[in-house]
Amino acid sequence: MFVNQVAVNWVKNMTHEVTLITGDGVGPELAEAARKCVDATGVEIHWDEQEAGIDVMERTGNPLPDAVLDSIRRTHCALKAPITTPVGTGFRSLNVHLRQELDLFACIRPCKYYPGVRSFFSSVPVDLVIVRENTEDLYAGIEFEQGKPETAALVEHINSITTGRKIMSGADETGISIKPISISGTEQIVRCAFEYARDNGRKKVTTVHKANIMKYTDGLYLQHSRKVAEEFPDIEFEDRIVDNMCMQLAQKPELYDVIVLPNLYGDILSDLAAGIVGGLGVAPGMNVGPNGAVFEATHGSAPKYKGQNKVNPTALILSGMLMLRYLKETEAADRLEQAVAAVIAEGKDVTYDMKADRNDPTAVGTQEMAEAICRKMRG
Repeated sequence: MFVNQVAVNWVKNMTHEVTLITGDGVGPELAEAARKCVDATGVEIHWDEQEAGIDVMERTGNPLPDAVLDSIRRTHCALKAPITTPVGTGFRSLNVHLRQELDLFACIRPCKYYPGVRSFFSSVPVDLVIVRENTEDLYAGIEFEQGKPETAALVEHINSITTGRKIMSGADETGISIKPISISGTEQIVRCAFEYARDNGRKKVTTVHKANIMKYTDGLYLQHSRKVAEEFPDIEFEDRIVDNMCMQLAQKPELYDVIVLPNLYGDILSDLAAGIVGGLGVAPGMNVGPNGAVFEATHGSAPKYKGQNKVNPTALILSGMLMLRYLKETEAADRLEQAVAAVIAEGKDVTYDMKADRNDPTAVGTQEMAEAICRKMRG
């Protein structure tokens, strides 16, 4: 699928070097649970534990110490617990910064239904994968703040050169975000999706766009998606307009296999797909590039539950499973996924959110669910 730098340093039966980013909020509790389950597979891992997020920022003034990036560049592999992203104010997303700094161009999020998870689609065999471009589109972070002189100048410049519609709001009341979509970025992410499909025995890739409206960005994306698809005649290819794709997922998600999207659409539809299979609590994720990968739960840091040993650890544990596959520890990854599925199906040793009644007094805590998964692997 892509050059796996880990494979260069990997020798069978030797210890893997992995960066463990403990995050903030409930992150440290989830990191402990996931580490426990990965270690229970018997795979030897040397964990280089690193801190990032609000907690370390309050102590040092820096939410992402240089040591974190240095560690990932050395190990080429990280398991990351959730990190808080302030809404509207504060530091920009550390997740976005990590992806851009480490050239993690692809966010891959499997959305698979496990029997026992509460979902309106429990009778439907949903098993799809979202492949999201990570570095371009509106998330490139090229923004101009309302009220700044440079923003007003940009509005005036755009209005002076455009031959079509103009920005009609006042230059002093308008904020601007730039949406770059490139040929190289498009071909890279679409090729990644097709290679993932081929490597994992999947049959179809669907590319998602809004080319009927945004003809010079999404139009370019669609054009070069089709070009890359020609390289993979053994895999079915189709395209969908993004709003129609949302409806399709809500009505018949079982028809889809690998879905590849530009950054913003991928962010939105990956949460939609996670909701179909039971929510972000069971949705793992990985961010990959030519020199390494970062594996993470797709939900937030839930600071109101910090220290309560309450939050569902499934997403980060399954992210650990994806990490084991990346490390070529396929048999261990299979055992871990099977143990997670078995614990969920039994419905006994699961957290409150996975009970039919969220107030069920038999619900267990974060660590207790992780320990139940470990027991399953030990037989």
